[in-house]
Amino acid sequence: MKAIRRFTVRPVLPEPLRPLAELARNLRWSWHAETRDLFQAVDPEGWRAAGGDPVRLLGSVPAARLAELSRDRRFLRRLGAAADDLDDYLRGRRWYQNQQETAEPGAEPPAAIAYFSPEFGITAALPQYSGGLGILAGDHLKAASDLGVPLVGVGLLYRHGYFRQSLSRDGWQQEHYPLLDPNELPVALLRRTDSSPVRISLALPGGRSLHAHVWVAQVGRVPLLLLDSDVEENGPGERNVTDRLYGGGSEHRLLQEMLLGIGGVRAVRAYCALTGHPSPEVFHTNEGHAGFLGLERIRELTDEGTGFDAALEAVRAGTVFTTHTPVAAGIDRFDRDLIARHFGPGAELPGVDAARILQLGRETYPGGEPNVFNMAVMGLRLAQRANGVSTLHGGVSRSMFAGLWPGFEPEEVPITSITNGVHAPTWVAPEVFRLGARRIGAQRAEDALSVGGTQRWDAVAEIDDAAIWECRRALREQLVHEVRARLRASWRERGAGAAELGWIDQVLDPDVLTIGFARRVPSYKRLTLMLRDRDRLRELLLHPERPVQIVVAGKAHPADDGGKRLVREMVRFADDPRVRHRIVFLPDYGMAMAQKLYPGCDVWLNNPLRPLEACGTSGMKAALNGCLNLSVRDGWWDEWYDPDFGWAIPTADGQATDEDRRDDLEATALYELIEQQVAPRFYDRNAAGLPGRWIEMVRRTLGTLGPKVLAGRMVREYVERLYTPAALAHRALDPDAARELADWKSRVRAAWPGVAVDHVEVDEASDVAELGATLALRVRVALGDLTPDDVEVQAVAGRVDSQDSLTDARPFPLKPAGGGSGPDQQGRWVYEGPLSLDRTGPFGYTVRVLPAHGLLASGADLGLVALPNESTGEGGGVLMR
Repeated sequence: MKAIRRFTVRPVLPEPLRPLAELARNLRWSWHAETRDLFQAVDPEGWRAAGGDPVRLLGSVPAARLAELSRDRRFLRRLGAAADDLDDYLRGRRWYQNQQETAEPGAEPPAAIAYFSPEFGITAALPQYSGGLGILAGDHLKAASDLGVPLVGVGLLYRHGYFRQSLSRDGWQQEHYPLLDPNELPVALLRRTDSSPVRISLALPGGRSLHAHVWVAQVGRVPLLLLDSDVEENGPGERNVTDRLYGGGSEHRLLQEMLLGIGGVRAVRAYCALTGHPSPEVFHTNEGHAGFLGLERIRELTDEGTGFDAALEAVRAGTVFTTHTPVAAGIDRFDRDLIARHFGPGAELPGVDAARILQLGRETYPGGEPNVFNMAVMGLRLAQRANGVSTLHGGVSRSMFAGLWPGFEPEEVPITSITNGVHAPTWVAPEVFRLGARRIGAQRAEDALSVGGTQRWDAVAEIDDAAIWECRRALREQLVHEVRARLRASWRERGAGAAELGWIDQVLDPDVLTIGFARRVPSYKRLTLMLRDRDRLRELLLHPERPVQIVVAGKAHPADDGGKRLVREMVRFADDPRVRHRIVFLPDYGMAMAQKLYPGCDVWLNNPLRPLEACGTSGMKAALNGCLNLSVRDGWWDEWYDPDFGWAIPTADGQATDEDRRDDLEATALYELIEQQVAPRFYDRNAAGLPGRWIEMVRRTLGTLGPKVLAGRMVREYVERLYTPAALAHRALDPDAARELADWKSRVRAAWPGVAVDHVEVDEASDVAELGATLALRVRVALGDLTPDDVEVQAVAGRVDSQDSLTDARPFPLKPAGGGSGPDQQGRWVYEGPLSLDRTGPFGYTVRVLPAHGLLASGADLGLVALPNESTGEGGGVLMR
């Protein structure tokens, strides 16, 4: 029988235990060990049964146990200390407050930042994530909380979350979508002062509406607003808009993204009005899914009487866009007719011209499709500041989107990079934390992990080899027990009886070199690269003196049958009785599994197709636990690889290499690295039985790499390099300034065809010059209807290749001759300036004219540039040899 109605019955805590409810409601417990220990003490067995979720725990504790604890003075002292610690954490001064206090007047960081993401990985108890994008977003919020950054997170509450993964008997991925009841999650409904729930509404075609409630998850100091369309006012189709993460067809996905972006801005406005939280000065779009937030902010301004162009400039100034996608296929693109229908008459944003909206997402570059609306393109056009998530990915993104800035080399495309980081208090095992805390004290160790700010953790050098090795073995042993328990549960789900599973007690060995590989399973991450030569892999796994064991996990997207075939291929290999004690595939990869997997592995393997891994933060989490990286030089590993920290898998990514040969070559390189370098170093023991050289690599990983991979470092960079400049630009663009900038841009675009480089002169006629010499450039330019105040004339100089293309070029501004007194008799303006020859070898220069305005973030902002033609004047370039 099924219940006709479902209730959530909340416990009534005795008065002395009331602080437990507040501790459970704030998700800081998910990364604060002392608070988790307190909840475990409430009911150790219940804590395990609740999966480490305090909300579920408190809903199951017997009343007699609660009454007993309310009289336990020792427990009450611990509870009081935990409550006081949380209060101090929420209200005390942190890094950001010091930044606000010491900033120059008028240069203060933003009063608040709204951070939008389609998924957030905060804790397994709030399963609203699918993979790296969500985990990164969760770590961003947690780090912001630790630093005191006034962030407001915005996402969707998916009633089925992502999917739970199991395996069929033959290893095929199975998906399950358990229903999540918000009343059983660590969230609270946002209510008005009369206790009625806040309702966000969007207009849909045909007179329909999409309504949503707003749930609030408190992530330390940061509120996370999650919109939920499963409300009675909606029709069946609208109720299912937030049914599951990355599910449904194109229109379903569009409605999710409209609710996230447009509805998210409305939710932020309601939350700030109700709570007094400062209104955001900066809006950060984590990937293109939330890009419609810019349209809602334009709508707000146009409703106040600001014209579209001025509203666009004001919105761009305060918007940051982060792209995580290194391939065009990973970007959300919608049919333009679908967009037109949802933003046309009788639908959403009626005060905003639908044609202007369509133009924002138009692929106006060579190879673009005219009938497609591109969310990343719109995100870039609506943001004055944009970034990739590693140095390499920033370069990939500049090349990928260079068509939006025609006339500029990819390196000048205004997309910078901030390399991702991970939230160490979430991912560092307690055993590793205690290892450091014994040297520098618990508070200093906690600050080092959460706030960072130092280049090295020198205290790690003081930890002796035996202590490091003992810790690493303990973590490996914990992983062995975790793997056996999960493997047994998986095989029971696959239909195996208990009598068939005795072999699981021999799976893995706590003294064998352990390699981990866990991630989503798109083809570019190459889950099965290690299987290219199965005989070779078996030899590594079963080596009589230096065996290797491998733990593998990962989910394929439900619609990706190719990814599912890769999963089945891996599972079938791991099922082989010859090797199943040395290699395992664990289904249902998620945060709870990851927190055991990263610390327990000795080596973290990553072998994507370079350069398709935007960052790849799993290796960072492993490194913070003393795990060494074995990876293709992609994402973050490309910029921070060092032989002290691990190994780089050589890549065969030349254009002439076909896919099969490339995979064969890179798989062979992987086998050789493990066989000839990794395993020998792990098993090379000194007289004390310790692998001294291996332990030194662990020590350097922790001491030198550790501080770099912190989310605290990442969020500080966002504050200093993107959030604060965006806030200053936002403040500068009041309505009058925004209108002036919009009018100026319109005037410059209209007049730009009249801008040209007319003649270039140089005082050195020879094609050979000496290092340190200075050339005097004199350039005549036509400005048409513009004036020198509207432009900047530059010399651009650098090395030249065999085709005379400039590389490693730098711009040098030229000044109007005679103080800019006026044009010459032909109406040309003369610019001049010195050019220093500061590099030997083939060297060249060119000149160009760019639009210039004090409120532009970059000279490439408008995508306009005037360059010399081949017949322009003398001295088109000079070579040094």
